[in-house]
Amino acid sequence: MKWFIASDIHGSALYCRQMLEACDREKADRLLLLGDLLYHGPRNDLPDGYAPKEVIALLNARSDEIYCVRGNCEAEVDQMVLSFPVMADYLLLPEGDRCIFVTHGHLYNEDHLPPLKTGDILLHGHTHVSFCHPHETFICCNPGSVSLPKENTPRGYMVLENGRFIWKTLSGEAYRTLDL
Repeated sequence: MKWFIASDIHGSALYCRQMLEACDREKADRLLLLGDLLYHGPRNDLPDGYAPKEVIALLNARSDEIYCVRGNCEAEVDQMVLSFPVMADYLLLPEGDRCIFVTHGHLYNEDHLPPLKTGDILLHGHTHVSFCHPHETFICCNPGSVSLPKENTPRGYMVLENGRFIWKTLSGEAYRTLDL
């Protein structure tokens, strides 16, 4: 199975469209969203193309292929307009003999770890910075942000297929890999 992983759309229809176009190019089986879908949040400027109602329509059209966790900007009202679950704090994906703990990053992160076994992966968004940090007993990964990247990281996403994470720009250019 090929997973397309993205985070922090923050209501930008412009970048949501680009993300979905990239997902189509990748021919991904599932779209895994790491939260902060509709609202830009009080600490962020409005992203280019801010149009949450358009983002709702774009994502709802693909509700059968989306898995999602709740970001710090999601609220019950978001769940009322989105036709796929968005309020889970985390989900677990098995990957071989490892587990990928998927969350937004505001509750569980490198400074506040969830229960992980040696070799597991913590996957989160929230920081708007793409990274891969290997630790002694686990790996922490972040796809960055689709609409509001920080610290000179690109607007982008990750794919996971056959035990390999690949970080890519929205245009599809690979810039980092991790073999599990």
